Amino acid sequence: MDGELEPGQRAPSTNELAAFHSINPATARKGLSLLVDAGVLEKRRGIGMFVTDGARERIVSTRREDFAGDYIAPLIDEALRLDYSRTDLHDLIDRVAESRGMYQ
Repeated sequence: MDGELEPGQRAPSTNELAAFHSINPATARKGLSLLVDAGVLEKRRGIGMFVTDGARERIVSTRREDFAGDYIAPLIDEALRLDYSRTDLHDLIDRVAESRGMYQ
């Protein structure tokens, strides 16, 4: 997602991922398979897995689709519990966004 691997570059192998993250190789294999299914990686038999063209765009698109349900809905639910008005919530979001450099 952060562009560490460019399209066409080889992704870490199952064993490399398992060792780096101290996880079971089956878990690493499942994660890589999910990325293949999502069109982010492609298998090249006997060579390894490689980042596809448009991988970053696919990831961003999926994350944007999930953003409202994963982040905005819980934020609104909590704002309702705290009796934020619409204006106060907008002001709060603007202040936080500005402090994070969103409006630069």
